[in-house]
Amino acid sequence: MRVAVVKNILDANSRIAQENRKLFDRHGLTVINLMSSPGAGKTTLLEQMGNHFGGRLKIGVVEGDIQTTLDAERVAAAGLEAVQIETDGACHLDANMVQNALGNLDLEALDLLVVENVGNLVCPADFNIGEDHKVMMLSVTEGDDKPYKYPLMFRESRVLLISKVDLLPHLRCNIEKIKAAGRAINPDLVIFEISSYSGQGLDDWHNWVQEQIKAT
Repeated sequence: MRVAVVKNILDANSRIAQENRKLFDRHGLTVINLMSSPGAGKTTLLEQMGNHFGGRLKIGVVEGDIQTTLDAERVAAAGLEAVQIETDGACHLDANMVQNALGNLDLEALDLLVVENVGNLVCPADFNIGEDHKVMMLSVTEGDDKPYKYPLMFRESRVLLISKVDLLPHLRCNIEKIKAAGRAINPDLVIFEISSYSGQGLDDWHNWVQEQIKAT
């Protein structure tokens, strides 16, 4: 019975995710589901994207947090259209939560929608929200063993952003181990080494984002 309940939950989520996908397609909208552990740098990356694309692309953000509107306020200050979802304890965003938030955004005016998921390397990978791409961020401060500990996240993601690489000289983290393990799990994984502080790798990331928008 317990297995049946879990299956019903995931089936219901998949149905709503399909509805979201149809809505996104109707608006010609590229959608990224951005996932990471807390503190990896998702919000800072979005601020940098707002600064880089400002005036050229219209970006909307659905922010997922257990509590507070702090991240939504930050990305809104960077010129992005933002709506906050407070999960009140839930460790991930699901398709229904995202669907309920979409009415607060002008989808027709957007070129890109980024869903900044709740900080967690486990649950978000299980829940499709109707996105085009799952993008995960892993900071070098978390160590080089995470692909082995959280393989589903790496398997489900289209892109891996290895963040805070400016800190590598001060850490015992082998970035090549992360890349090799990630590609062993997912041979098609696209990997960018980035620092939102120094700007390293951000041009490559921004170019990839633009390519996905053009392809939509």
